[in-house]
Amino acid sequence: MDTIRVGRMRAAFRRRFGGEPESWVRAPGRVNLIGEHTDYNDGFVLPMTIDRDISIAFCPRDDRLVRLWSLDFRQASAFLLDAITPDPSARWSNYIRGVAWALAQRGIALRGMDAVLQGEVPVGAGLSSSAALEVAAGLALLKSSHETLQSPELAIACQRAENEFVGNRCGIMDQFISALGRAGHALFLDCRSLQYQHVPLPIGHCIVVANSRVRRALVDSAYNERRAQCEEAARVLGVKALRDTDEEMLQKASLGLVGAPYRRARHVITENTRVLRAVAAMRRGDAETLGALMDTSHASLRDDYEVSCRELDILVEIARRQPGCPGARMTGAGFGGCTVNLVEVDAVDAFVPALREGYLAATGLHAEVYVCDAADGASVRNL
Repeated sequence: MDTIRVGRMRAAFRRRFGGEPESWVRAPGRVNLIGEHTDYNDGFVLPMTIDRDISIAFCPRDDRLVRLWSLDFRQASAFLLDAITPDPSARWSNYIRGVAWALAQRGIALRGMDAVLQGEVPVGAGLSSSAALEVAAGLALLKSSHETLQSPELAIACQRAENEFVGNRCGIMDQFISALGRAGHALFLDCRSLQYQHVPLPIGHCIVVANSRVRRALVDSAYNERRAQCEEAARVLGVKALRDTDEEMLQKASLGLVGAPYRRARHVITENTRVLRAVAAMRRGDAETLGALMDTSHASLRDDYEVSCRELDILVEIARRQPGCPGARMTGAGFGGCTVNLVEVDAVDAFVPALREGYLAATGLHAEVYVCDAADGASVRNL
């Protein structure tokens, strides 16, 4: 527990609501090592948590009122659990409102709470600040109501909140890894069965995330369009989801499946294979193969899925020129956001400034670069 941060949140709670918060919850963001845009196609993903999170200090109420104060946005929002509707003036609160709605849809009897929120996950960078907020809010609402929910079920409820209340048709990956991450490991997840395994990160290497500073607006972007194209491809191929097909089937159907749906399907099919190969490489400590798979993934996202951008491509190109970097790729939904880089520990001190300086020279933008540790998943504790 970060005592300085908790102290700052306690002080804000006293100023805003009076009294003291009773509990504190944190939920981490994530970076996806490989397996992009496969989750909503019932495929495989390999994310890891990062040591940056969303925190909530809160206290239960005896009524059905939820009062929120965001330290980051310096903004308040409140709603009744009996009438949960979106707040267009405080859009960040809609993720919390949506989770309350989704939990209520499961028949969970919720109580109100007063809560102060503060986040370290960059918003709009593709590191799943929304999922971290959802999972943290879910744990806070459950704790305030003296209710419990298994972590996979909480992740499902949070995904439903984002799909149906917020309006972003994301897959299950982001909420799942935030709830179930493990320090020092990535999480290999089958997005259909929700079976998962923790896979150790390669020894002698670390994960470096570079934020392009190109903001994404995920709900308003082409994300939902890509998902619809995948669904169209699955329909033409006669399968439930692209998870159920392979490259041979795709080639046989090439006359009936052309243009963007064909390219989207090719990415998803080959990406699923890359995830399986990446897991095998990590289990045998083969960082070079993992890096090569990351490189190929980026090319597929750039050319077949068409969700990269000039700035992300430049970051990847600069990273791959640096010694000690076996692989780099864009991560997240795309259209901006971040890249993920596999870097030898001994090379990090030279890698980080070289990436920053090269990116600034090429784009005029200042990249934010984070050397990340894989953290444990969400937790709640009494203060």
